[in-house]
Amino acid sequence: MRKYVTLQNIFVVAILLVSGCIHDNKLSQVTVHEISDADQLNPYNYQSAEAGYLIDKIFQQLLNIDHKTLNLVGVLAKDIPETATDSSGKKLLLTYRLRPETKWDNGEPITAKDVDFSLKVFKNPKVNDERQRDYFNFIQDIKLYADSPKKFTLICTGGYMLSIPASGSFPIIPQYVYDPQHIMDGYTLKQLSDTNQTKQLSLDPKIIAFADSFNSVKFQRNPKFIVGSGAYSVEQWLPNQRLILARKHTWYGNALNGDNANDYFRAYPDKLIYETINDEATALVALKAGKVDVMYGIKPKNFVDMQKDDNVTKKYNLSTPVSLQYSYLGLNMHNPKLADVRVRQALAHLLDVDRIIKQVGYGLGQRTIGAVNPSKKSEYNDTIKPYDFNIDKAKKLLADAGWTDSDGDGILDKKINGIKTPLHITIYYNTGNDQRRDGCLIFKEDARKAGIDVDVVSIEWSVFLQKLRKHDFEMYYGAWVSSPVDEDLDQIWSTASQQGGDNYVYFGDAKTDALIQQVKTELDQNKRNELYKQFQVITHEQVPYIFIYSQLEKIAISKRFTNAEPSSLRPGFWEPGFRTTELPSSAN
Repeated sequence: MRKYVTLQNIFVVAILLVSGCIHDNKLSQVTVHEISDADQLNPYNYQSAEAGYLIDKIFQQLLNIDHKTLNLVGVLAKDIPETATDSSGKKLLLTYRLRPETKWDNGEPITAKDVDFSLKVFKNPKVNDERQRDYFNFIQDIKLYADSPKKFTLICTGGYMLSIPASGSFPIIPQYVYDPQHIMDGYTLKQLSDTNQTKQLSLDPKIIAFADSFNSVKFQRNPKFIVGSGAYSVEQWLPNQRLILARKHTWYGNALNGDNANDYFRAYPDKLIYETINDEATALVALKAGKVDVMYGIKPKNFVDMQKDDNVTKKYNLSTPVSLQYSYLGLNMHNPKLADVRVRQALAHLLDVDRIIKQVGYGLGQRTIGAVNPSKKSEYNDTIKPYDFNIDKAKKLLADAGWTDSDGDGILDKKINGIKTPLHITIYYNTGNDQRRDGCLIFKEDARKAGIDVDVVSIEWSVFLQKLRKHDFEMYYGAWVSSPVDEDLDQIWSTASQQGGDNYVYFGDAKTDALIQQVKTELDQNKRNELYKQFQVITHEQVPYIFIYSQLEKIAISKRFTNAEPSSLRPGFWEPGFRTTELPSSAN
């Protein structure tokens, strides 16, 4: 699982070769291996990282992060917005100007009204975008300019640390596709941003009708209704097999392409093909046969073996860029077996992280203790001592929490609500992820030594996500991907995000909610860093997650491509910008 949150890559790209150029199709496509299928391609409602990577190439944002410098760059917007405050000094005003070239596929210009519409969809209380919506609560209204249709000002609550990057990080969508009846024209952004009106709006028949349509399957999976302003469109989707994106030869970005353009205006391959192969061994066979150009998230052992294989290294560049992610075991804090913090701390002492890094990760990673990536040195709390692997400490903590082996069967038990309950725990992981499976099995082996019976269960990705959203689990193996910018802790850690958000483990209380709000509104970087460190102390002590490690990316890219440098932004490469030495750099 990856936290494909708002500031992940949005691939806005341009075409190298003009329409009508004839060349070998094999040379003008990139085939990328995916371990699982996208859950959907609705740009606001999707859940999986795989979906986010695809959406990035179909839709565009106002701003995005440059793959090389990790700095913000303008995409639909010409540049970073101008900032000011209103007369009261309490409202932040962000004034954007769209690029004059921007157009939809039907030839109509992209204007500020499209931004207004997109924000209103995001804030429709019945749209299934709860996972992302909270990130945009700070945007309260929009000002349009009759004499300048590509100019607008966002009126925001002051003091949000991520106001500028977040204000430009949502996909802009065409109303002629997603709301042809113009239902959302009947509402203002200010109205939809007013929390006092949320309940009333949730009962509005027109709001419900629009949301029912927007949430429907056609906007999730039907290529005709998955339409953005990016350089690629969906040509074919065979679920759990293959998805093909085709380059638009009439894309407006053609006028902005070139070697000096930022990555979001480069789109060289005619087709981007995503092959879903759940079994990595099968995927490696395809790679070695030249049927796959790119693999990422390669299992550590396989990657190490590939580095020693001349047949692979002659054809592929193998890279290990720093990954802005961390893996963890999530614990359901509302589960009666896990509600006692001493039990959760005991489980942390039973996870041999060093062994997992060495044996499962083959040393390609760094242990972590919290939700901040170790690469963010100023925010990462390196004073926290990780839970050491110590079975005796775990046994004592469990005994202190009242768990004993009352019947001598080797499994601890305890009366919960008057019922004798054995300490049996089920851990879920997503099917096909052998690395997570192996980590769970190591935990199972050591937990048994402390009297805990662990069942390790694999489930298909969409079912896995559904269980997490419903809190239907005891423990699970997960991972989050972060952004180069500072983290907004709200979506994963606030109590408000327990329903519809990403707080699957029921973490938090009034104290942690207040701290999260402090982080969000503290504009002084040094003070904010200290707040991050305080938060890491709390999650370390409360153990909603057993933090494991931050891996290095493990990527293989065919040497037939140029402009294929690895990046710390997930998935770790920018395939629309790949060119081949065989292809001409321009067409006659």
